[in-house]
Amino acid sequence: MNTEPMSELRAAAIEDDGSCDVDALLARLAGRLRQGGRRVRGLIMVHPGEVRTCATPMVLVDLDTARQYLVSQPLGRDSTSCRADPGGFAQASEVLRRAATEAPDLVICNRFGGLEAEGGGFRSELIDILAADLPLLTVVATRHILAWQSFTGGAKVLPARESAAQAWVDRVLGAPGIST
Repeated sequence: MNTEPMSELRAAAIEDDGSCDVDALLARLAGRLRQGGRRVRGLIMVHPGEVRTCATPMVLVDLDTARQYLVSQPLGRDSTSCRADPGGFAQASEVLRRAATEAPDLVICNRFGGLEAEGGGFRSELIDILAADLPLLTVVATRHILAWQSFTGGAKVLPARESAAQAWVDRVLGAPGIST
């Protein structure tokens, strides 16, 4: 019988509770880590254009190559249908699959969202990242927290504050320049 304590899952999600622009928070954090010499891979969400509305295109950006993936369909501002484009997500999934094999310091995934909560989206790639014991940071909407915690077995949910995300990263990765 194995009596060693189980290691803590190195995954966390920033709660998107509407209190700040979590996409910008994640992008700033990734930028700081990369400038500090950390190998950060994955995807962040950007919304091109001056004004952000529910009809604004959603674009994922590869943190390593800056390649962009359009992941929304132009359904019009009055549409009530889900505008996520499964084809765009399928193309972008290559970034997370590559990250799982490169063993970076940190993998960032733009969201654990409705697609993942329902068993699709990047769920398979996230399983591979977690199975490889790579540190993973993502964002989760309040309405998907239970699905996130069920999926991960109780991974941390962080408040939407840069200081909380940075503290988690520092704890998981160690101080800059110190290998863990």
